[in-house]
Amino acid sequence: MLVYLSLGANLGDREATIERAIAMIEEKAGTLLRRSAFFYSEPWGFRSDNGFCNLCIAIDTALTPLELLHTTQAIERALGRKEKSHDGQYHDRTIDIDLIEYYDADGKPLVVQSEELTLPHPLMHEREFVMHPLEEIKPER
Repeated sequence: MLVYLSLGANLGDREATIERAIAMIEEKAGTLLRRSAFFYSEPWGFRSDNGFCNLCIAIDTALTPLELLHTTQAIERALGRKEKSHDGQYHDRTIDIDLIEYYDADGKPLVVQSEELTLPHPLMHEREFVMHPLEEIKPER
């Protein structure tokens, strides 16, 4: 299945952490198909002196959406992420990995609505740091 992910960091060596996250995604989740350039932005939804580095990747995976979510959350924890944002309470982070869009084997976008996961990502269109890198790697449909 084709999946688009957004990765971001605003603490530590942001680029190196994102590169390590991509390597871990390749190791545990699937094959890297495409990646965008780094995109730098101010924090979204909270105040911080630490700017973000973001990018989007496309992977081919055999994991279900929830399996992929749990895998990316384990990668975040391995790279120093202590807590996830909840109820719109955002904060600085060493790494953030979001599932943006997930397509089945026939190329049909999956829609998921659960307590753990919503696909496509409900806020992606409000976030230039997602949409700009995503446009770089996503073919026009």
